[in-house]
Amino acid sequence: MRSFILSENEMNEMAKRQPTPFLVLSTDKAAENYAFLRKHLPRAGICYAMKANPHPEVLKRLAGLGSHFDVASAGEMELLHQTGVDGSRMIYANPVHDERGLDMAARLGVKRFTFDDASEIPKLAKYVPDADVLVRVQVHNSKALVDLNTKFGVPLNEALPLLKQAENAGLHAKGICFHVGSQSLSTAAYEEALLLVHHLFTEAEASGLHLTDLDIGGGFPIPSAEGLAIDLAAMLRAINRQLDRLFPHTSVWTEPGRFICGTAMNLVTSVIGTKMRGNIPWYILDEGIYGVFSGILFDHWEYPLHCFGAGKKIPSTFAGPSCDGIDVLYRDFPAPKLAIGDKVLVSDIGAYTTVSATHFNGFEPAHICIWKDQQDLVAKRQEQEWSAKNIEAEEKRSLEL
Repeated sequence: MRSFILSENEMNEMAKRQPTPFLVLSTDKAAENYAFLRKHLPRAGICYAMKANPHPEVLKRLAGLGSHFDVASAGEMELLHQTGVDGSRMIYANPVHDERGLDMAARLGVKRFTFDDASEIPKLAKYVPDADVLVRVQVHNSKALVDLNTKFGVPLNEALPLLKQAENAGLHAKGICFHVGSQSLSTAAYEEALLLVHHLFTEAEASGLHLTDLDIGGGFPIPSAEGLAIDLAAMLRAINRQLDRLFPHTSVWTEPGRFICGTAMNLVTSVIGTKMRGNIPWYILDEGIYGVFSGILFDHWEYPLHCFGAGKKIPSTFAGPSCDGIDVLYRDFPAPKLAIGDKVLVSDIGAYTTVSATHFNGFEPAHICIWKDQQDLVAKRQEQEWSAKNIEAEEKRSLEL
């Protein structure tokens, strides 16, 4: 899966048009990722986890493609509503619901909810008495970047009693949901979880509870600074085969966030200061840990850094502009000698970045440019890609002859 990455010329041209730091968002790339998932995991409908990147242009593009949406609060529901998305296309996937969220869900016609504790049942029955509910269960995956199962999900043996309790309260017990964790590189984690949940479906049917819905969460991986050492298409196809085998008549959903938008945005930032500490070059950037690099802390992520200068590369440190010592972004990064004013590019920075950026020290968060609005640069890139494809096709024909 190729990422959206600006070329050096595109980066520099855009830096002439607006001050750094700025982000460049490709809605085409988000749409391409959506299509990739639909192609290789056709059994699962998509509920985009908008918490990863709720930019209105992303929401509009995905809504136009038919996506549904995973929401966690009244604020997210309201933003989708303003974008023109009907409540029937939302799932309130936060297992803990507050009154404002439930009131908003009732007003907008949200019908699908997840929960993982009996204390949620009276709240749901009060605000959305005809709701369809899925109980979230714990699954274990030691290889996940972020383990969500320490906070969410019930033990497997508690799932069916909770669904029956929901039915007795007038709710519609529809199924099971789980999440194997963020940035999961293990197909086995999904396959094992599906086997466990299949047993629950079988037990439910035997007890007179007919379950119709399965939500397998998200967690599908994207390239990190180290790349992506997995065949993603093969991984998705393996999950799809397991779904066909175990759940041939079940309605299946997935909730990707990072997978859709993570590779769809770049950061352009400038060197605003240089120093030598010992014999290590330090470069101070105009964007840092309290801005879109907040994902280093909150998302445990390291974003690919691209330096375009010439000369020998030596281990260097990159830091943000704030007056906090924690604001260090990269250590021992091999970089050429840079000067104040030089631009550097950061790719794959589209997920869990802008959503957690702050105004600490009075620095404004990086503003967002939409790539398709840079019409001259987009046209030039398309011309270059078209030319490359023609050359490749001509070479292929020559070999065949």
